[in-house]
Amino acid sequence: MTSLNKLLILAEDPNEFARMLGNTKLQYLDVLVGNESESASRLVPDCNIILGEPPLIREVLPHAARLQWVQSSWAGIDLLCKQGMRRDYFLTGAKGIFGPLISEYVISWVYMMERRVFETRANQSAKKWQPFSYRPSSDIQMGIIGLGSIGRSLARTASHFGIQVSGLNRSGKPCDEVRAVYTEETMSQFLSTADYVVVTLPDTARTRHLIDAKVLEMMKSSAVLINVGRGAVVNESDLVEALREGVIGGAVLDVFEVEPLPLDSPLWTMPNVFITPHNAAESFPEDVIEIFVNNYARFVAGRRLLHLIDFEAGY
Repeated sequence: MTSLNKLLILAEDPNEFARMLGNTKLQYLDVLVGNESESASRLVPDCNIILGEPPLIREVLPHAARLQWVQSSWAGIDLLCKQGMRRDYFLTGAKGIFGPLISEYVISWVYMMERRVFETRANQSAKKWQPFSYRPSSDIQMGIIGLGSIGRSLARTASHFGIQVSGLNRSGKPCDEVRAVYTEETMSQFLSTADYVVVTLPDTARTRHLIDAKVLEMMKSSAVLINVGRGAVVNESDLVEALREGVIGGAVLDVFEVEPLPLDSPLWTMPNVFITPHNAAESFPEDVIEIFVNNYARFVAGRRLLHLIDFEAGY
């Protein structure tokens, strides 16, 4: 395809994406920008490509008469895969760029807990000299639920520090990055030894509320749940109850069923819960542009695009 392509960039700061894209000097490409639905809806009918954030893209899809390809700038594309949404175009994800950032987040929290950073800081404020014991990394067991690109990247990072890593996926297919792979059928065995259970799953019909009361009861009473996947994967009411009753030791949560987390959520004030505002891994424009440029070359040449999303599977 060598005719002129029209790209609409939909992002909070679309001009930054456009500036970087301009430096690449892509051929046969006219670039338009938008960051709110009214102006974007006027621009999109002439565009056959969209690059940007799924919530903004969702708003203009009904008006995108010429649409052929959407490149998401986010890892999460569940908004575009819901039943009833258009599926007559290629959807590609931003894969391979979030794994290192998620790994930094998870490993930071693991070691803050292992080295009891918060207690140490409280002792400093109280001018209290009290050393804390800790265990070596080789004694820490991490279980990763979801062995996609993010899960595998985390597994490599954790293993580098000497943490013992196992994983769980649908197929049970072996994965070089972990020492053992489990499935839902063997989840009890998988969870029984994990000190940290890390969820990296997308939001799909199959994964929604996968982590419920039954699963939480399989975990060690001292275990910490870390969710960096999607909020809907965890049944929050079941999690609150498990935390209150001491079924598990704690939780680090970056994603929630409703975002921002409602002010009346009990999670805000639970002493064994640590909340971050869905920023474990940001979309840096330079990384997204690199993916887009590679895929645009394939698009123009009529080749298969990288990181194609299966609308039915949701990833």
